[in-house]
Amino acid sequence: MSLAAALCIGVFCYCAAGFLLGRPPRVHVWRRPRAAVGSQRLWLAQANLAVSPWQFWAGSIGVGLVALAVGTLVTGTVLVAVVPAIAVAALPRAFFGRRRATRLREVQAAWPDGLRDLVSSIAAGRSLNGALVEIVATGPAPLRAAFARFESHARMLGTVPALEVIREELADPTSDRVLEVLILASERGGQIVKEILEDLIVATTKDLKVLDEIDTEGLEMKINARAVLVLPWAVLVALTLRPGPFRTFYQSTAGVLVLLGAAVLSALGATWLGRLGRQPAEPRVFAPVLPDGNAT
Repeated sequence: MSLAAALCIGVFCYCAAGFLLGRPPRVHVWRRPRAAVGSQRLWLAQANLAVSPWQFWAGSIGVGLVALAVGTLVTGTVLVAVVPAIAVAALPRAFFGRRRATRLREVQAAWPDGLRDLVSSIAAGRSLNGALVEIVATGPAPLRAAFARFESHARMLGTVPALEVIREELADPTSDRVLEVLILASERGGQIVKEILEDLIVATTKDLKVLDEIDTEGLEMKINARAVLVLPWAVLVALTLRPGPFRTFYQSTAGVLVLLGAAVLSALGATWLGRLGRQPAEPRVFAPVLPDGNAT
């Protein structure tokens, strides 16, 4: 009671001093930034998921709780099942994140062929807008999906706004550069369009080659790092499947302490490995800037 009273008196004195000096204390209520929610919605759209962020996280938590219940039933120890349950809850994020990355990489890899189709169409006498519409019918499959609504958007908004819509839907640095050059070519027009696209094919091909080399070099290390984290817990679950000394030990106080220490070390190890293996994300130079100064 004395400590609570002292805290109340201290808060009162602080507030009174602030009002007397003309600088009253401000209470900051944390609100989730709209940009964060928007980026999550974009992430889900890029992964071809027609759900809201809250539905996605609720589903992930539900899967984790089911895994926790099953693990507790099988092993007889709640703490043994906690870490595997957390891993299972993270699987939807990992799975759809992989699918999203694969889809974006397919779009990136399709750009050189798509640009060659554009050059061929322009050489045959079509305008840039007509060549972009033709991609939906004859272009690579990933670009067909990306440009599926281009023709209707171009009729209603114009070529440049339609390309900007596609740029924000893809939200990828490589696609940003390509689409920005296409916007420039659309605005400039004339014979320079073909030369711009030919230079863009060479530059995009080089960028994709570098990205493939980076992914290939880091693949083995990522697999080894994940195996180091998963295998000990898989062995622990296997040891506690049946009643015996292992299950008895991990149900005791000493076993609980061992599990807590192992969980903490696993979390630290996963965080550390994630930071070491994380590839620096290329910033989106052409991303729109929000009123608060942050890019989407």
